[in-house]
Amino acid sequence: MDTADKDVIRLSDRILSALELALEQKDLKISEILTRAMEQSMTRNTGGGEFIERRDYPPEIERAMDKLYALRDQNDAV
Repeated sequence: MDTADKDVIRLSDRILSALELALEQKDLKISEILTRAMEQSMTRNTGGGEFIERRDYPPEIERAMDKLYALRDQNDAV
């Protein structure tokens, strides 16, 4: 990957790809860890301790979160 590509791809994009794979593999533990990492990478340079996120997540993140909630429900039912 050249330097120009690294400037365009955000860390949260890479984490989202890994999250989607973990969800596909139904790995709840890794999915939870990646979700926290993604949230931190998206909000890390914003506003300080009292910061409240007011943006909507992009559709691909919303889909991943829906899959995570479904996977949690599956695991709770077992």
